[in-house]
Amino acid sequence: MVLGPDHSGPATALVGEELAETPGSSKSGTPGEAIQGRSLGQIAWGRLKRDRVAMAGGVVVILLILVAIFAPWIVKLLGHPPNEYHQDTSLIDPALGPKGKFGGMSRQFLFGLEPVNGRDLFSRVVYGARISLLIAFVATLLSVTIGSVLGVVAGYFGGWVDTIIARAMDVFLAFPLLVFAIALGGVVPDSAFGLSGDALRIAMLIFIIGFFNWGYIARIVRGQALSLREREFVDASRSLGARAPRIIFREMLPNLFAPILVYATLLIPTNILFESALSFLGVGVRPPTATWGGMLSDAVHYYTMPHFMFWPGMAIFLTVLAFNIFGDGLRDALDPKSR
Repeated sequence: MVLGPDHSGPATALVGEELAETPGSSKSGTPGEAIQGRSLGQIAWGRLKRDRVAMAGGVVVILLILVAIFAPWIVKLLGHPPNEYHQDTSLIDPALGPKGKFGGMSRQFLFGLEPVNGRDLFSRVVYGARISLLIAFVATLLSVTIGSVLGVVAGYFGGWVDTIIARAMDVFLAFPLLVFAIALGGVVPDSAFGLSGDALRIAMLIFIIGFFNWGYIARIVRGQALSLREREFVDASRSLGARAPRIIFREMLPNLFAPILVYATLLIPTNILFESALSFLGVGVRPPTATWGGMLSDAVHYYTMPHFMFWPGMAIFLTVLAFNIFGDGLRDALDPKSR
């Protein structure tokens, strides 16, 4: 009679040692440290940290926001009041403009001086960031809020509700927004709705840019909501007696947070460009308040002095580039399948 292999020998002891050393247990039999799982947010953050280009864009975005918030302190430390004239003959030549190299750049005036009136370009660029970022952020928030709610409602209910909202999207997407903004900017009085001056112009730009741009985000959210409404967790909530508002705002919208956030980061630079274009055309915030578009509009008259156009143009370029790079990296981190 041939006996089988003896499983009580060294092989068995080796297997026992390997089992004893597995995570979550120890040789003495006492439980070890449990393996902690990572949330979806932690996984996305790990992917985003590995994208150095996107992280660089995010750092620039944060710096721009800090510059806009602390503009008065930065100007007080490194510049002069944005509307203060410097027409001293030692600084400005009435015929040739700022004296010195590169438009009068010096320790006193980091970006040089404007021609003729001699205002500090550095201070005006810093204060221009406040107007551009304020309008872009608030208008984007308005667009995203309206578009997300209407998009998820259209996708969830379907039928005639979807038809009405979809046709409204088509109308707003086909609306000549630039022409409307120019026409409205020309007829708005100096005071209305309890507002006046810069506050009224900023509110008008936020309304135009934010209210008429919700169709883009609504179309994206609607497409995602059409697939989400057939998922098991929505059916489970419906079977438990949850009503439509709870399903929409507690079940579906949180699952649409990633595409909404990505689109918002890509919509902000578009709104910055649109605000700059309106200020350039003279229907945005009125002088002497500093805006990047308004500075470019003034620089057109002094095409022989490129420094006057360079600094506001570079500010717009870097801001839009940083938001676009960060938005692309955020999209890849939240949805790696989109690469």
